[in-house]
Amino acid sequence: MEETQKQNTLRRSISFMKRHPILYNFLLMVLVGCGAVWMALIALDIWTDHGSYEVVPDMKGLSYDQAVKALESVGLQPELSDSIYDSTTAPGTVLEQSPRARTKVKPHRTVYLTITAFSPKMISLPAVTDMSLRQARSTLEGIGLRNIREVVVPSEYKDLVLGVKFNGVAVQPGARIPTSATITLEVGEGLSLDVDSVETAEATENDLEATTLNLE
Repeated sequence: MEETQKQNTLRRSISFMKRHPILYNFLLMVLVGCGAVWMALIALDIWTDHGSYEVVPDMKGLSYDQAVKALESVGLQPELSDSIYDSTTAPGTVLEQSPRARTKVKPHRTVYLTITAFSPKMISLPAVTDMSLRQARSTLEGIGLRNIREVVVPSEYKDLVLGVKFNGVAVQPGARIPTSATITLEVGEGLSLDVDSVETAEATENDLEATTLNLE
C-alpha cells in the first residue's frame, strides 16, 4: 500500500513537471537558493564563532609583558599601538587600551595597547631667536616642550629672545633634543626709564657746559 502511494506521488510529480516545466524549474531554483542561503548562514556562524565572546580584562597599570600574558590567556591578541613618555610612570606600563576593559568581543580579537615609552621622544629645535618671548614659548610648547626657563640678558630690546641653551650650552635651530629637556631662553632686558633719564640729564648738562664755555 505504501509502495503504491510512493509510485503515485512520483507519477504525479513527473506529470506536473511535463505539464508545467517553467513553474517546476522556478520552484526547483527557489528550493536550491534557500538551501544555499541556509548552508551559508551555518558556515558564517561557525566562521565567526556566533554566540561566543570574551570579556576584555583591564590592562591599565600592568607592565607590557604582564598585559600580553593576560590577554593571551583569555584568547585575545595583544598589539602595541603607541608609546608616550611619562616621567611619573615606570617605562613599559600600559596607559591605555582599545577596546576598553570589560568590553565583550569575539575570540582572537586584537587589543591595542599604549604604554609608557622607555625614553623621551626626540624633536628638532625650531628657530625661536629674534622673536618675542610669548611667541617663542608658544612655538616650543607646540612641539611638546614644557620645561622652559627664562634668563634676562642686557639688551635694548625688551622681551626679545636672543639665544637658546640646553644643559648650559647654546643650541642652534635643528638640534635634536628630548621633549623632557629643560630649555633656557635668553631674553632681552630692555632699556630702563631710569637709565634713559640719567643719560638724557648727562647729555643736557654737557650741552650747557659747552654753551657756557663758548660764551666765555
